Amino acid sequence: MTKYVVMLCDGMADYPVEELGGKSPMEAAYKPTMDKLAKKATVGLVKSVADGLKPGSDVANLSILGYDPAIYYSGRSPLEAGSIGIDMKPTDVSFRCNLVTLSDEENYEDKTILDYCADDISTEEARILIEFLAQHFNSEEFQLYAGVSYRHCLIWNQGTLDVGTLTPPHDITGKPIKEYIPSHPNAAKLYDMMVKSYDLLKDHPVNKAREAKGKRPANSMWFWGEGVRKSLMPFTEKYGLKGSIISAVDLLKGIGKFSGMNVVEVEGATGYIDTNFEGKAQACIDELANGQDFVYIHVEAPDECGHRHEIENKKRAIELIDEKILTPVVAALEQYDDYKVLVCPDHPTPLSLRTHTNDPIPFLIYHKQGEVEGVDGWSEKTAAETGLFISEGHTLMEKFLGE
Repeated sequence: MTKYVVMLCDGMADYPVEELGGKSPMEAAYKPTMDKLAKKATVGLVKSVADGLKPGSDVANLSILGYDPAIYYSGRSPLEAGSIGIDMKPTDVSFRCNLVTLSDEENYEDKTILDYCADDISTEEARILIEFLAQHFNSEEFQLYAGVSYRHCLIWNQGTLDVGTLTPPHDITGKPIKEYIPSHPNAAKLYDMMVKSYDLLKDHPVNKAREAKGKRPANSMWFWGEGVRKSLMPFTEKYGLKGSIISAVDLLKGIGKFSGMNVVEVEGATGYIDTNFEGKAQACIDELANGQDFVYIHVEAPDECGHRHEIENKKRAIELIDEKILTPVVAALEQYDDYKVLVCPDHPTPLSLRTHTNDPIPFLIYHKQGEVEGVDGWSEKTAAETGLFISEGHTLMEKFLGE
């Protein structure tokens, strides 16, 4: 039986960076295992996010996993809601609730988003704040639920998706919020909660303690990513394989839960460059040893570094994935008669833009028993030079599993 591993490096793809000598982080990173696989791999570009869809990790990861977003996507937050155990009703609308850092101008609309993740606030601190806010806002109509770090969920009972444009805060970090505050009449209650949350949070003891330590306060809620629940075809039914997913973030855990995959919790998995890389590698090795056919390892770190314009950290994140996850996983795979590895980002998160794009992404597919001439030095550039281009992202999984 062939074993299958996907190494998903969130937001890894990028553009050439002057500070890296005109190289992208992928080109500049020391990633010997990726480059070794690429020499004997099928390498190309894939359009993981179709034109007209928002280039989020929700759309992109569904696509990479083989679920056509045009059929299965209904918003980011329902997937996250499922991950944290919320049993959404058909009449519920969910929203991602970020805990963000806003500047301190007197009027809310005059503030600027200083940080979309409040210095990557700890899950423990965030839970205290969300539960505090829930005491003020929870009702038969609205319920707040705590998630991981800065990522939380609001459920609107009998809500509507017709709320105008709700902008992801990571898209507008450093920008005044005036042009991005919810302005649709149906979003008035959401905006009212955002405004009131600032007054409630700015002097909260958790935030005072954070400021005393030189950390940014989590001083406002920010709603986006609205959606309703949809069902995913079980992964085992779709592909005939027993699958597992390993990730620190609720979004990927939700995709795993809704697709019937085994969702593996790894202690110390943070979603940032301080994550437990070794723990994720060992979790993959253990899942395969315990009879799983397919493991999807998701690492958020390159994406977070892209959003924060952390050039060296983004390069280092790629190196850590290669050294601490891919290298031991590939070594462990050698005990099996046959195996295949897919390595790719979900979407680009260019350092220069600090947000996602829907540019095609590089991929490599390595097959232990395959005889393929690949490329020297795997990157966006060498992937493009092969001429292989997959126009529909959700078909990549069929190529990976089928060839």
